[in-house]
Amino acid sequence: MVEGRETFECAPSLRMDAHERVAAIQFAQLNTQLGKIEVMMERLERRLWLTVYGVVGVILAQAFQSVLTVSP
Repeated sequence: MVEGRETFECAPSLRMDAHERVAAIQFAQLNTQLGKIEVMMERLERRLWLTVYGVVGVILAQAFQSVLTVSP
């Protein structure tokens, strides 16, 4: 008779399964959002370095120009 038994799903077990599925979905969404944030940070870093190089270039150009105007 033991072989003929059906499996019994209890409410706490179903609730735990649902909670695990929700947690997995939340972690997947969190990983997606973190990936997007990392891409945005890389773009921001590129823009920051471009700005720094631009400022340094302007300063060097002004210094070079002042050296050319001072020397005969």
